[in-house]
Amino acid sequence: MSIVAESISDATAEALGNDVRGLRKSRGLTLSELALKIGRSVGFISQVERGLSSPSIDDLRAISAALDVPTSWFFANESQNEEELGLIVRANSRRVLGTAESGIVEELLSPDLGGSFELFRSVFQPGAEMKQSILRQTEEAGYVVSGSLQFFIDDQWFDLRAGDSFRFEHKPYRWKNPGVEPAIVIWVVSPPVY
Repeated sequence: MSIVAESISDATAEALGNDVRGLRKSRGLTLSELALKIGRSVGFISQVERGLSSPSIDDLRAISAALDVPTSWFFANESQNEEELGLIVRANSRRVLGTAESGIVEELLSPDLGGSFELFRSVFQPGAEMKQSILRQTEEAGYVVSGSLQFFIDDQWFDLRAGDSFRFEHKPYRWKNPGVEPAIVIWVVSPPVY
């Protein structure tokens, strides 16, 4: 048993497993494909996803690389209170992807990726732009908390400002923040894609 496995609780192992499963599915990978990518057995991946086995740090690094997330993704949501695991996300323990330099920072507001949707707080930096449209097999909705965002959905541009909201399903989209302040959007995606 690894050092990590000896030091984490059953609840933490279950949350970690939910995250691995959610990320694997969002990447369209089977258990076999992920196992092959990291050089482990299908049984090992299955046990990790069910919270029955905890990966070592080296295994987590390999899983992170295969799923295209930083290794810290699996540690950032550790709650101080075990009863809160899988239920509550405290402001100081959100998982963060991206950097201000990349133009967008996203914080996972959902406790894990095990549910039927994920909730994000997305901060779009002034002047940042997604130049290529993406199409995901998801339903997405959002609420602009502050700032402004130009949003291209399918073949239409929309200028969104604080208080505006949106929803679309299975449509290509891209965005641009033309403003001088960050645009903050609460974003819901179903099924989870991270």
